[in-house]
Amino acid sequence: EVHLVESGGGLVQPGGSLRLSCAASGFTFSKYDMTWARQTPGNGLVSISQINSGGDNKSYLDAVKGRFTISRDNARNTLYLEMNNLKPEDTGVYFCVQYQLSARGQGTQVIVSS
Repeated sequence: EVHLVESGGGLVQPGGSLRLSCAASGFTFSKYDMTWARQTPGNGLVSISQINSGGDNKSYLDAVKGRFTISRDNARNTLYLEMNNLKPEDTGVYFCVQYQLSARGQGTQVIVSS
């Protein structure tokens, strides 16, 4: 059974940083591209960053480019999202997603507020 578990969310002040993690199990993690997506208040789920299976090809939504960094550790079956210079509009629930397998974690809440 495919299982994705996010962690690392929390309350942070504007300009602060957080590092999200996603532990994957139940599939061969190293063979699949992975995505971080977020759901913000009043909006649907939006993909914000993707990384290919080998970790050498990454893409970002313009709104987070230059502030967020996606990475992965295939030996640890873990996906990461380093978030810097956080803004109030980054507030939302962040999900780890594998679209081919229709898999998504339960999400981790990020609140950016002073």
